[in-house]
Amino acid sequence: MIHEVSGDILFTKAQAIAHGISPNDSFDQGLARALRERWPIMHKDYRHFAHQKHPKPGDLWEWGGFGVRIFNLITQDGGFEHGDKPGRATLSHVEHCLKTLHKKLIEDEITSVALPRLATGVGGLEWEDVRPLVFKHLGDLAIPVVLYSTYHPGERPQEPGL
Repeated sequence: MIHEVSGDILFTKAQAIAHGISPNDSFDQGLARALRERWPIMHKDYRHFAHQKHPKPGDLWEWGGFGVRIFNLITQDGGFEHGDKPGRATLSHVEHCLKTLHKKLIEDEITSVALPRLATGVGGLEWEDVRPLVFKHLGDLAIPVVLYSTYHPGERPQEPGL
């Protein structure tokens, strides 16, 4: 069940947060930056993982610690050569990530998840193209899916079902 809310996702009461990144993400923009500031070890763990495994767009990297679970959805392109920058997201990458996320939420018995406007910031996609994919792939879940469709920094959201 998807609930669209306004507010700051960092105040979510959901068990997990899912957000989009690139394969070589430096976590220096948008929600990724806020997560890096809150849990710097997550970024260090991701950098180590990325250098070892070279994740591909469409993959998912899961991190947990300090009472939170973060599903990092690799929605953007990006290489691993020196100086490579994060690329743009594609609808195909987003769709693959959402299918994988759906499966992981069920397998890991996650009780609730919060998502921002996935792949629309640094990823460069239009929300009106991404939103239907979120509903298509997560709308049938029996858990609360809290979709932050409007960001208001510092504002505690009203999260139905949590």
